[in-house]
Amino acid sequence: MDKIIMEKMEFYGYHGVFPEERKLGQKFTVDTVLYLPLASAGKSDDLNETINYAEVYEVIKKIMEQQSYELIETLAEKIASTLLKTYTKINEITVKVTKPNPPFDIHFSGVAVEIHRKSV
Repeated sequence: MDKIIMEKMEFYGYHGVFPEERKLGQKFTVDTVLYLPLASAGKSDDLNETINYAEVYEVIKKIMEQQSYELIETLAEKIASTLLKTYTKINEITVKVTKPNPPFDIHFSGVAVEIHRKSV
């Protein structure tokens, strides 16, 4: 299946289990893979035959920056379900949410959750 891949979108959000995370906020990154047929768009050069990824970005930004959740699992699920409901051309979606600097004394480049969902 064809894909639109959006990688390493950066957002500042107030998500986390610890009160400090929800008060101070932190940086998150989001990657998405949107699975949908793109042949018509490729042949016609018509934006109406595909999905405007600038609009998709704004939907994700709103979820990441205007809402607050304890779990990055919930963020990923919210992004996936919202995009599948909003853009019916999407057949499947993979969403990865990364918290680069979790608030505990472990040295690594972050923790991430990746989910894959299909339209119903």
